[in-house]
Amino acid sequence: MVPSVTQCLPPHPLPLTNDNTASLTHHHRRLLHHLTQCTSISHLKQIHAHTLRTSPSQHNHSLTLFLLSRILHSSIPHDLDYAFRVFRQIDEPNSFVWNTLIRACARSRDRKKHAILTYYDMMSAATVGPDKHTFPFVLKACAYLFCLSEGKQTHAQALKLGFDSDVYVNNSLIHFYGSCGCLDCAREVFEKMPERSVVSWNVMIDGLVQAGEFESALKLFDEMQRSSFEPDRYSLQSVVNACAGLGALALGMWVHAYVVRKCGSDVGDGVLLNSSLVEMYCKCGSLEIAEQVFERMRKRDVSSWNSMILGLAMHGQAEAALDYFARMVNEGFMPNSVTFVGVLNACNHRGMVSEGRKYFDIMIRDYKIEPVLEHYGCLVDLLARAGFIDEALDLVSNMPVKPDVVIWRSLLDACCKKNAGVELSEEVFRRIIESEGGDCSGVYVLLSRVYGSAKRWHDVGLVRKLMSDKGVTKEPGCSSIEMDGVAHEFFAGDTSHPQTKEIYAILDAIEERLESIGYVPDFSQAPLVDELDNGKKQSLRLHSERLAIAFGLLNAKPGVPIRIFKNLRVCSDCHNVTKLISSIYDVEIIVRDRARFHHFKCGSCSCMDYW
Repeated sequence: MVPSVTQCLPPHPLPLTNDNTASLTHHHRRLLHHLTQCTSISHLKQIHAHTLRTSPSQHNHSLTLFLLSRILHSSIPHDLDYAFRVFRQIDEPNSFVWNTLIRACARSRDRKKHAILTYYDMMSAATVGPDKHTFPFVLKACAYLFCLSEGKQTHAQALKLGFDSDVYVNNSLIHFYGSCGCLDCAREVFEKMPERSVVSWNVMIDGLVQAGEFESALKLFDEMQRSSFEPDRYSLQSVVNACAGLGALALGMWVHAYVVRKCGSDVGDGVLLNSSLVEMYCKCGSLEIAEQVFERMRKRDVSSWNSMILGLAMHGQAEAALDYFARMVNEGFMPNSVTFVGVLNACNHRGMVSEGRKYFDIMIRDYKIEPVLEHYGCLVDLLARAGFIDEALDLVSNMPVKPDVVIWRSLLDACCKKNAGVELSEEVFRRIIESEGGDCSGVYVLLSRVYGSAKRWHDVGLVRKLMSDKGVTKEPGCSSIEMDGVAHEFFAGDTSHPQTKEIYAILDAIEERLESIGYVPDFSQAPLVDELDNGKKQSLRLHSERLAIAFGLLNAKPGVPIRIFKNLRVCSDCHNVTKLISSIYDVEIIVRDRARFHHFKCGSCSCMDYW
């Protein structure tokens, strides 16, 4: 029950007269005390009403202003609209009052635009200027809304007022420019800072990570340490994310060890950092360590569960991913949109069509989650690759959002693998070309494979000519392998590595052993090669992942898996060859391609030849 005003006020209030300044001051103190005890908007409104009735504007203006500013501040968590009404009753608000309102809008879920508008009102009023606390709030809103023009204007005003040396303003500028993708501007602010804090380094490193500049982020992290700044959890979380993006397992493990050394037993309480570690280990191919980190977490949130489910899905561990989903629900966590992307991906990577349909329905029916393009993409890919191409096409035709190029590409890929027919493949190809961002080399390669599978080599040649006429070049395959903390990159047919001679000798040895067990190349994976079978065989033999595997066989320690990261999907021929190599050389080979992880061991792959 909300107490009434009479209950909140002293039982025998002093008489309030215009000439009783002492009692008025005492009354303000009593109201301030009640404000600190206030827990509801109705109680606050009663205090506000009493303030307006008992505080004449001509006396104690500064105390009344202070009291109204506290009422405004207290009303923000309950009702931001009411806070604005309180604000409009304040004559000549000072910078604290303006900043309080701007900060509230910047932190709100759906009123961030009002932070910028309120800042403009402050500038127009011209009764008080912005201070060093104003700009970080405004820039935070600009960063969230990607308001580049407004943010630049705010930057110019900060420079005009002489705040270019303030560390907090500069940190906010770096975050703003990084969020808007203007890394050059962010770097310029960072480089010109006369003084930096750990936050300065953190926002610059995080900006690089968010932009996919992982190597630059790690170099800056190294520079941060050499500049005698001690990394905190935010620094380390960004570095862990950079390691995940690069697949840099050795550095990621070093960061993990650093965290354990610095945080000790407290490391189990860091939800965000631990979730990032789970994601990093999953993306670096070390699923077992990811599970260990997850199970040791003393606190988890929905993102923690999502990281584990998405990781298991990426590795093709569909049953385990669904088990974690069931655990998540049983422990009282509410799945969100990202959770179901992981669940549907898990079903997709194992061809579990009925389960995929079921979870898609559960998402809508039980959790009231509106499917977005990513959910439809998972289901379309699942149906198409399992051979239900007509059902996938019906889903694309009837879904309420416009299909993007990814969905059309997955359909073309399925048409290629399932021999769905040249005419259908050509129609899907046309849809891709008409889509934004669809005119890329991978689409032409897929169509050429459709023609190659149909033995229409003349059309393969026409595809190659069309690519040449339009200036589209085939994206080169690139594979990287980490050895003793150093990443080695290989392109198809690469001869630039210092160990090229030894690598090609290993490839020759592999070729001999493959031929001895009856290996026959799958030439459909080299449809753009304009030679006879020998030329196609040579082209397949020099795919980037085979060079990386040969390098791994040459340098890896016995019993240590060979981990390879490829920018394109693994082709069928390389997939077969890698299975055979894992058996012939008794080695585990883990390959992360564009779509998923493959764990090759003892002549088989974790994907069960379904990818």
